[in-house]
Amino acid sequence: MINFNGELVENTPFVSSENRGYKYGDALFETLKVVHGKILFWEDHYFRLMASMRIMRMDIPMNFTMEFLEQEILKTINVNGLAKSTARVRLNVDRGDLGKYLPIHKTINYAIVVEKAALDFYTIPKDEHYLVDLYKDYFVAPGLLSTLKTNNKAINVLGSIYAQENLLDNCLLLNTNKSVVEALNGNLFLVSGEHIKTPPIEDGCLNGIMRKQIIEVIVNSGDYTIEETSISPFELQKADELFITNVIVGIQPILKYRKKGFDTKISEDILKRLNTKLRLS
Repeated sequence: MINFNGELVENTPFVSSENRGYKYGDALFETLKVVHGKILFWEDHYFRLMASMRIMRMDIPMNFTMEFLEQEILKTINVNGLAKSTARVRLNVDRGDLGKYLPIHKTINYAIVVEKAALDFYTIPKDEHYLVDLYKDYFVAPGLLSTLKTNNKAINVLGSIYAQENLLDNCLLLNTNKSVVEALNGNLFLVSGEHIKTPPIEDGCLNGIMRKQIIEVIVNSGDYTIEETSISPFELQKADELFITNVIVGIQPILKYRKKGFDTKISEDILKRLNTKLRLS
């Protein structure tokens, strides 16, 4: 069952051909991990969504409180029989129907779609190889819009097709300044010794929820240092480790970039610290 504006409907087409999210990508979304009825990092997700709606000049409905949306998410989880499981949730908001580029009215739709996920806590995937390369056909434009989770994901779609065609597990995206900004499905971290780098938001990377969590874990570790700075493609092969982060998998180590192989020691340590933080929260 899908939650569409508070009404639980069958998982059949429910969006009209005039929907602005469908026609123009005039929509935002949050991908959430819900473990046994608890939405991980819900406050961070909520405030990112509200900030993104303001940037997109969407009129935020009065009932869009943190408590209201949490209840709607959990209602959808429960009706799908996932209250005692781990679930992946997509919360989508769009500006309704009608209009060309200019919206005619201020309506806001929301839709909540859930599916069963695998693990309660984060683990390092047991991949024998996780191979990535650069995707250089198109580039991310540095700026505020690139940091939002909008429905405009053409570069991620094309990059995913490129990865499949070239037997890659993922691709790294470049911005128009030719700096590495992120992976197709998450933020990038580069490890050199005990110093860790991640691209700054200003370079056009997603303002990731897990990115924020990992930065906090590193800052509080006392063992590592973190720097938000531009990363050149030439730095990738010099790194000791590379890893990708998002709220569904936590940390995905990159095991090979071109001919360079990487360790996972620090990635695994940071993930253990993240899980400890979650258990204590």
